[in-house]
Amino acid sequence: MNVDALGNPLRFLLTAGQAHEAPHARALLKGYETRIVLGDKAYDADSLLLTITEMGAEAVIAPRSNRKEQRAYDQELYKERYLVECFINKLKHYRRCFSRFDKLARNYLSFLHFASALIWLR
Repeated sequence: MNVDALGNPLRFLLTAGQAHEAPHARALLKGYETRIVLGDKAYDADSLLLTITEMGAEAVIAPRSNRKEQRAYDQELYKERYLVECFINKLKHYRRCFSRFDKLARNYLSFLHFASALIWLR
């Protein structure tokens, strides 16, 4: 999921429940022009960092603790990740989103888009 600087949703990508979202980050970033990409430690992969650099953006992603070479990142800007969590909490106000009643992925994704539109209109 992508959110803008105000915490409003930009793009969703639905994956399998057991799959990690980090391998799909490139697909979420594709087509955007941005200066900064925020992410948590799970997104600390050299290939993703290279993709972000090639986009001309700054990667504000905390390095994992087991990384051999710890790299620097803007710790104050890193705190802005809470906007994603705030958006997820807004989505949880819609029971159909957090309980996942829909059996088909397209129906679930459609309702996510609908709920996101309602959040944008607030």
